Amino acid sequence: MTTTSLRHALVTGASGALGSAIARRLARQGAHVWLHANSRPEAVEALAAAIAQDGGSAEPIVFDLTQAEAAADACRRMLAKAPVQIVVNNAGIHDDAVFPGMRAEQWHRVIDVSLHGFFHVTQPLMLPMLRTRWGRVINISSVAAVAGNRGQVNYAAAKGALHSATKSLSMEVASRGVTVNAVAPGIIASPMADAVFDKALIDQMVPAKRAGTPEEVAALVGFLASDEAGYISGQVISINGGMV
Repeated sequence: MTTTSLRHALVTGASGALGSAIARRLARQGAHVWLHANSRPEAVEALAAAIAQDGGSAEPIVFDLTQAEAAADACRRMLAKAPVQIVVNNAGIHDDAVFPGMRAEQWHRVIDVSLHGFFHVTQPLMLPMLRTRWGRVINISSVAAVAGNRGQVNYAAAKGALHSATKSLSMEVASRGVTVNAVAPGIIASPMADAVFDKALIDQMVPAKRAGTPEEVAALVGFLASDEAGYISGQVISINGGMV
């Protein structure tokens, strides 16, 4: 696979299991990776050190992507070094409740992180990316946005909006060598998922009879971020063991 050598990448939500795996993958492919976190700066500091120990290049960048000015300042800091040509919008939160009992703050916070966060970091990075005539925007979605899920109207709404944004943005930037895709994971092994899905439930829900791994999702993201994926754009790609 052609590497992402010398290209700068941003992975939002890099402090979690999935974001960490994606960052490690991009670093192995040769990118310099900006590791975003908000509430867990120590996690991305440790990740940057681990990537460096493995021979890669990464540095943490800590800000609240729901805050427009904080995100704009962070983008300016990244762009001062180089255009960010790979943007992985991975940050997202759950705050589940059945819709009749959902509080307004649950609705707004989930959408602020996944949807407004996408705008706050991707929009300022887009023009510098376009000027290089090569770029990759990869939005991490969820099976909840493809098939729906009880108790996650807010989360499914946020991620579903990313699907539509993915398709529209891909049309705007395709002529400049920039692709825009969404990846929709199913049940992926992580401390959070392990607490919700036991083996019996996974066997019932997933034809593959197992949870996916963060590394499997990262492999797909790594491919979409490569030169070989230059003719794939505007797609929502599920990775879920055959769930839908």
